[in-house]
Amino acid sequence: MDTPSSATDRAVRHRTLELDGLRVFYREAGPRDGPVVLLPHGYPCSSYEFRNLMPALADRWRTIAPDFPGFGYSDTPGPENFEYTFDGYAHFLDRFANRLGLGRYALYLHDYGSQIGLRLAIRAPQRVRALIIQNGDIYEDELGPKYQGLQDYWRDPTPEGRAMLEDAVTEAGFREEFLNDVRDELAELIPPELWALAWAQLRQPERRRIMVGLMEGLRENLDWFPRYQAYLRQYRPPTLIAWGPQDGYMPEGSARAYLRDLPDAELHLLDGGHWALETNLEQVVALSREFLARAHPGP
Repeated sequence: MDTPSSATDRAVRHRTLELDGLRVFYREAGPRDGPVVLLPHGYPCSSYEFRNLMPALADRWRTIAPDFPGFGYSDTPGPENFEYTFDGYAHFLDRFANRLGLGRYALYLHDYGSQIGLRLAIRAPQRVRALIIQNGDIYEDELGPKYQGLQDYWRDPTPEGRAMLEDAVTEAGFREEFLNDVRDELAELIPPELWALAWAQLRQPERRRIMVGLMEGLRENLDWFPRYQAYLRQYRPPTLIAWGPQDGYMPEGSARAYLRDLPDAELHLLDGGHWALETNLEQVVALSREFLARAHPGP
């Protein structure tokens, strides 16, 4: 049974550390000796996307969410000092976890964080106690219709196609990313601060180049999809899938595809979309707490 906790115990703390000469911003909540939930963020957001989930778990779990280099409040080193690829970010997340002395943890996988987190899991499978998967696609045959423009560019990388990617890294493009096919009444629940903050943090030319490069790198990331699937089949980590199917990139089929490799996973389709922590927070919290109490009750 959950025990009551004060508001102070659940408070999110905003911290920085130096890692390989980089200033890294991260959010942390919960008891220092609690079982860890590691929260790699998606695009175009930052650790800010977990601002409401973290205190809702913090009475029992130690929740930690870093801003990746080039995102949020972390540094943006030059490309000679950081590899801005999904593999580079997985290496960063591994070093970050080691720096904080995180032994075993559950991973919350969402958007780009699913690609980065699963690469981390492949690096150190013995550390992964459980997975919570929320709109993170790893099945090429189930990519949604909004991927069409990217797929066209991957097949024929023209200057016009790259201009389309650059147009996506704008405040209007970020608004489209956050609203992303949800019904009007759900769109009203998604605060405009999300795209305004993302644009304020990513509008610098060097960060915009990084974002476009990551979209281009999604093509190479497809080659990792079979490796992610093989990891799931081999290690069968306890898994909760909490998915918003109103998502033009990752519709319902993207969620159900996980059952090919994780037939024992717990699947819940929410009445929401890609940013379910904005529209379906209470449901995600309830599902996560019940699942973590079973799958990740202790360090």
